[in-house]
Amino acid sequence: MTRMVVGLGNPGPEYENTRHNAGFLVADLLAENLRVTYWKDEAGARVGLVRFGDDDLLLVKPQTFMNLSGKAVARLAASYDIPITDIVVVHDDLDLPEETLRIKRGGGHGGHNGLRSLVDSLGAGDFIRVKIGIGRPPGRQDPAKYVLEPLRPAALEQLAAMTPHAAQAVIHILEHGVESAMREYNAG
Repeated sequence: MTRMVVGLGNPGPEYENTRHNAGFLVADLLAENLRVTYWKDEAGARVGLVRFGDDDLLLVKPQTFMNLSGKAVARLAASYDIPITDIVVVHDDLDLPEETLRIKRGGGHGGHNGLRSLVDSLGAGDFIRVKIGIGRPPGRQDPAKYVLEPLRPAALEQLAAMTPHAAQAVIHILEHGVESAMREYNAG
């Protein structure tokens, strides 16, 4: 069986240290921890393949930009015959306070363009989500600008501190299932 973990983000150095790239940070840490030694370009994404227990695991960083990430994920899911329910998506979430992590299965896109693209391309939203809270923008700042602005050192440290926690949550999902992970990580 093959499973997929998708880290949402935008390619390119200008987006590297932004809130919207939280998913890429987690995918990179998972790749390091699971010893992915080779990333290949496939279906519009950077893909690392590793053995995880009895399964093959695809680590995916779509390179199609956030708003079109569903196309790459759908192509990979079809190519590797991965059911939607075996896809874990890691992404930033404006509606959660900073330093908060939530796990859930299914749901809508909540205004997140990456999730909207996934739901549109996969035909359903039944994938598992690991949501990293980034909080709402201050004042009347445009949310689109907020998620794409380069982070100051303190905010970047805060996001980086959440990355290992989110990576552990993904591993927990893969090893023990989403219900167990929700009990463990959604408390508080």
